[in-house]
Amino acid sequence: MAQAHPYMTPPPAPSGSIHVVVDLNRCQAYAQCCFFAPSVFTLHGEEALWYDPEPDASQREHVLRAAAACPVQAIIVQWRDGSEPQINRGAV
Repeated sequence: MAQAHPYMTPPPAPSGSIHVVVDLNRCQAYAQCCFFAPSVFTLHGEEALWYDPEPDASQREHVLRAAAACPVQAIIVQWRDGSEPQINRGAV
């Protein structure tokens, strides 16, 4: 059985909660994030995005998918230690 090359395997995700930041200057209100993580991202009106910067750990996978789906890459996700996960943009 072939083994994965250590540089091809992403590091394990730290446990615990995540921190979310949305660049509201970059956000164009496509609302893809609202579909993938509706309990974290909410569109109010036509352009006002509200979001939870400290979502529950149970929302982690939804938030990562929302960040990957953002067409303008306005969503930044950080682990508690300040590092950022590798997000495969466009592969949702």
